[in-house]
Amino acid sequence: MPVDSEWEKLVKRYVWNDERTPYFTRVANLSRRQAHYELFGYALLVGVIGVVLSVASLSVELPHADAGGVSLYAFSVCCAAVLLGATRHPWAALWCASAPLALLAYFGVWGFHPALESLEKALLVAIVVAWLLYSRRAVAVACAWQRLAGPD
Repeated sequence: MPVDSEWEKLVKRYVWNDERTPYFTRVANLSRRQAHYELFGYALLVGVIGVVLSVASLSVELPHADAGGVSLYAFSVCCAAVLLGATRHPWAALWCASAPLALLAYFGVWGFHPALESLEKALLVAIVVAWLLYSRRAVAVACAWQRLAGPD
């Protein structure tokens, strides 16, 4: 029995915490602290993805070859993520939310890396679509930030 209760405590502490991971709480019902945690997590995720993509997109082996705009856009998303984490401004959230759309457009214009199989391409598109769907919530949380109750 003690093993089960310890496992449950670890999950509640690190994976599912009502205060720090309120992803199934409606935006209108979030406290300011919950919104802070959610926006911080989203900004961290998008910032890391932006840095990785801005560096990786410098490779001439990718389908876009040497198009510098791809890397510049990815870096701008990283900068918007930093602004979102610092200011929680809705425009920064909106710019971050444009990244999955841009990635889907990238796949449409330049395609995928030639080494990817069909299943890997489908999985990549599914992940980007899930990111796009979650980005709508992040924008809604950033827009509601000023109206939320509680301390910063």
